[in-house]
Amino acid sequence: MNKPRHTLHDHQSHLGWDNSRKPVLTVAPGDSVEFHPRDASGGQLTRTSTVADIARLDFAKVNPVNGPVFIDGAAPDDAVKVTLLSFAPSGWGWTANIPGFGLLADQFPDPALHLWTYAPDLAAPALFGPGGRVPLKPFCGTIGLAPAEPGLHSIVPPRRVGGNMDIRDLGTGTVLYLPVEVAGGLFSVGDTHAAQGDGEVCGTAIESPITLAAKFELVKGANLPFPRFTTPGPVSRHLDTKGYEVTTGIGPDLMAGARAAVSGMIDLLSRRYKMRAVDAYMLCSVCANLRISEIVDRPNWVVSLYFPRSVFE
Repeated sequence: MNKPRHTLHDHQSHLGWDNSRKPVLTVAPGDSVEFHPRDASGGQLTRTSTVADIARLDFAKVNPVNGPVFIDGAAPDDAVKVTLLSFAPSGWGWTANIPGFGLLADQFPDPALHLWTYAPDLAAPALFGPGGRVPLKPFCGTIGLAPAEPGLHSIVPPRRVGGNMDIRDLGTGTVLYLPVEVAGGLFSVGDTHAAQGDGEVCGTAIESPITLAAKFELVKGANLPFPRFTTPGPVSRHLDTKGYEVTTGIGPDLMAGARAAVSGMIDLLSRRYKMRAVDAYMLCSVCANLRISEIVDRPNWVVSLYFPRSVFE
């Protein structure tokens, strides 16, 4: 891969979507950019942090993103085509249970923190406690454009124009199409992860500073209702080698079903591997996949949580 023409450094970042924000860079279609985003804590958590630091987190500084980047010629109703060229992991990260955040926040009111050290070349899984080995797959959790609605908007919820989507498969080689609502699109990216399960159930993944490169193109008049993407190949080979343990939740409410499926896996892992429940919860967040298995046989739907057996076998 040719070196990107442009670079954005970690200080060229912002907090919150705002279409009046002045771009830090303008690119032409076909240009590529190397981004150096901060981790999701905005640098508040480090390699030496302790669980006490979770209580001191300033949420006004959480989820910074590099940008915005103005894509020349992008106009409302177009799509920005973003090809994710590469990811260069830092070798460390963190996963936390943050009180009040996550699918089972009511069951896990106390803070917890796990610090990860891993090989930056991803040659080996990241270790978790006694015997756990989590396969790695870097990607960007937050990636999107500025919304048309004026004012400052939180980074935390995803939107029609992308944002904090936390889609595990937005990794190397994926091509993402984002609907444009304002001139230039105003692209930003951050919240990089070394690994995550589908659902990110405790609210954090392996949050890790990771450099990434992306190429920008335009699709004129695309009129996309929502983002879409194309992956370069299979998306779960890093997890599939030993099969899965699967728990389910069944009932008329998908959210309740998801909670039941995750709770069932936490119980299974806690008993089998003598883990604290909160550690099992965080481990599910970084490597287990929530799926809607059935949504047609009314009145009850099925949600399943797939936990890769390769983590412990």
